[in-house]
Amino acid sequence: MPGSPVQHALYFSRYCYFCQKVLMKLRNRDHRIALRDIADHVHRAELIEGGGKGQVPCLLVYSADQSQLWVYESDDIIKYMEQHRLLA
Repeated sequence: MPGSPVQHALYFSRYCYFCQKVLMKLRNRDHRIALRDIADHVHRAELIEGGGKGQVPCLLVYSADQSQLWVYESDDIIKYMEQHRLLA
C-alpha cells in the first residue's frame, strides 16, 4: 500500500554472500520489505544505532506497538520470512 509505514526492512551489502542468499529469496516475488543497502552511510548508521552492530544481513521487524526486532543470520531471516508469510 502506498503511504503505509514500513513494517520490515532488510539491511544488506551487495558484496556479502549471505545477503545475496536472502535477496535471492526475494527476487521475482511480491514483498513489502524495504531494502536498505549499507553502502549508503545513512542506512549503515541506522543499522548500528538500532541493532547495535553493523552485521548484515539483518531484518528489522516493527511490531504493532512499534517495538523492534532485529533478526540476524541469513537462515534465520529466511525462516522468519517464510513463517510470517512475507514472501508471495
